[in-house]
Amino acid sequence: MLKHMKNTIKGQVLLPGDEGFEEATRPWNLAVRQPVRAVVAAEDTDDVAAVVRHARLHGLTVTAQASGHGASGDVDGVILLRTGRLGEIEIRPGERTARVGAGVLWGELQAAASEYGLTGVPGSSPVVPVVGYTLGGGLGWFSRKYGFAADAVRSFDVVDADGVRSTVTAESDAELFWALRGGGGDYALVTAMEFDLHPIPALYGGRLLWPAERAPEVLAAFREITADAPDELTVWLDLLQFPGAPAMVAVDSTFLGGGAEARALLSPLDGVAGLISDSRGPLPLTELGSINAEPTDPGPALSRGELLTGLDDVVAKALLERPIAPLLSVQLRQLGGALARPGDGGASGVVEEPYLLHLLGIPGMGEVGERQEEITRSLVPYTSGRKPYTFLTRGERAAAAFSGRVLDRLREVKRDRDPRGVFRANYPVLG
Repeated sequence: MLKHMKNTIKGQVLLPGDEGFEEATRPWNLAVRQPVRAVVAAEDTDDVAAVVRHARLHGLTVTAQASGHGASGDVDGVILLRTGRLGEIEIRPGERTARVGAGVLWGELQAAASEYGLTGVPGSSPVVPVVGYTLGGGLGWFSRKYGFAADAVRSFDVVDADGVRSTVTAESDAELFWALRGGGGDYALVTAMEFDLHPIPALYGGRLLWPAERAPEVLAAFREITADAPDELTVWLDLLQFPGAPAMVAVDSTFLGGGAEARALLSPLDGVAGLISDSRGPLPLTELGSINAEPTDPGPALSRGELLTGLDDVVAKALLERPIAPLLSVQLRQLGGALARPGDGGASGVVEEPYLLHLLGIPGMGEVGERQEEITRSLVPYTSGRKPYTFLTRGERAAAAFSGRVLDRLREVKRDRDPRGVFRANYPVLG
């Protein structure tokens, strides 16, 4: 049955036992196994439609991944459709819009848009696919100013559960358009999208780094800065413990403006002694990934995200009272701004919580999961129980990302547009 696809697909079709099959199943997070029954690397949208029609005809399920950054491992027996070859990029500077295929990475989009002084709303890594990130909402460096990446989408090119291609807009299909703007990819398979870009006259940013013993002072300054920061400023704090290195604390920031104003806004940090390094300066849009310097090659990881309702002395004490090891990173991201204001966006809605906590470790390097659970338990009165869709991790469900009313609406869209369950997102809304 699946072997027949090799005769109809221009791209590569791999089945269990084929050379390269196991490698092709691997997602970005190598700690996640993907027990799929086939891997198809689509050459174009015709291939995508053909795979969907094949799955529908034979009662199979398709999950789409360009890189697998958000993979959950909940793909037993499905067809893994790789969309990384859908690499179209079109910038329309006069309209301040971009059109990208499902395989385009943020670094590629930023490089193309920056030639015209324009930007999207990228996250911390240049190797995350634009489409997958946006389907989950897309929470990034400029979200305090411009909201979720999904808020900027004008249209989606999709293949529906019958294998039919169409373009979805607010006018052509309001419910599906709403669901795809932050509700995940459970309703149709997106092959390309068009979205608004934003003008960036100037960008300033970088990292400040201190030894870990300065963490209480740094956190106090972070709290002061983020209490009333303008939307143009975004600040993240990172407690770091890399193998073989001393513990450190970092403050990462971007400012949509000039250096003098940025330094004034960050001045509470000037009084913290022991500064190891300061990489802040005028920042090209193509160098956003240099701030956090996240790995650009796949590797194993265990992460957990929580939204914090506040950052008072009790929370500060819970975060600092003991070393973070065996975790590599305990990160606090400043939210607020446009994220907290109602708009005409999609399923992502608004985020009322002012901070996002992200815990990261490597499986096998100590009791990583236990330490994450310990930190999370200590903050229970200050966590909302909700988390952004793109910060869900293995074992969690889509219900954690949406309010009850939004989840009910998403489930209705799923039942209406994909009643046979042809598509499976990383975190299915009916799961």
